[in-house]
Amino acid sequence: MIVKTRKINKATIFFILMINLVLFLYFQNNMITTREITIQSYKLPQVFENYKIVHLTDLHGKSFGKEQKTLVKKIKKAQPDLIVFTGDLVDSRRYNEEHSIKLIKEITEIAPVYYVTGNHEWRSGRFETLEKTLVNSGVKVLRNTSDKIEKQQDEIYIIGIDDPVSYYTINTEKNTVENALDISTKGIPSDGSFKILLAHRPELFDLYSQYNIDLVFSGHAHGGQIRLPFIGGLVAPHQGFLPKYTSGKYMEGNSIMIVNRGLGNSIFPQRLFNRPEIIVVRLIN
Repeated sequence: MIVKTRKINKATIFFILMINLVLFLYFQNNMITTREITIQSYKLPQVFENYKIVHLTDLHGKSFGKEQKTLVKKIKKAQPDLIVFTGDLVDSRRYNEEHSIKLIKEITEIAPVYYVTGNHEWRSGRFETLEKTLVNSGVKVLRNTSDKIEKQQDEIYIIGIDDPVSYYTINTEKNTVENALDISTKGIPSDGSFKILLAHRPELFDLYSQYNIDLVFSGHAHGGQIRLPFIGGLVAPHQGFLPKYTSGKYMEGNSIMIVNRGLGNSIFPQRLFNRPEIIVVRLIN
């Protein structure tokens, strides 16, 4: 009888541990964090003081709650003046636009939305129709172009470049991005205008900084997928093991880059110590 009780106890303990493990893994993949970052720049016009930008990236078609209600609620709570999305809205391996488009339609009701492509949009082979849907939903798709955001009598500039995977057969990645930056920054005043760049890949930050960009928003690294204390992210696309740019704020010269850990997953389905996030950037003078 004693032996039987011990067996039951071991089975109960194992069952409890397994339930806790499943809950932990679910929590890591689905409980969104909101990170707030303040960026100060003397180049920012006074009328843009406390201007708030919500940064989203790498959704990969994932849904957070029915009809994206959980994610939308967090974005609304931030009360953004602008929303930027830095690519991989969809996933090329399991392409399904439904959850992605639902999110887009909801957030365009909150604030103006600017978007640039990631590598998955191009690899899916369906970006042409996706782009039309985004534009029809009110999204400003930046494809090696720029736009002027005006407030009263002042303005700041926002630049967006295509992910270079779409041009691999023509040029190397760095040359492609350099050409895209040359095209998209043409016509922007070379004076003290505040400039924002949306670019999917963070590993080219040294190149972005050469164009006197004040603030870069990027994604792609998925936070390193698995994060460890004192080490950070373990692996990221196009950066390999122990990547340099995976999460948070980086500086190069006079440029600042914000790397968002992203919302969804692609090849590897599980995040560890690396919960999905939205970033809220507040600009001050």
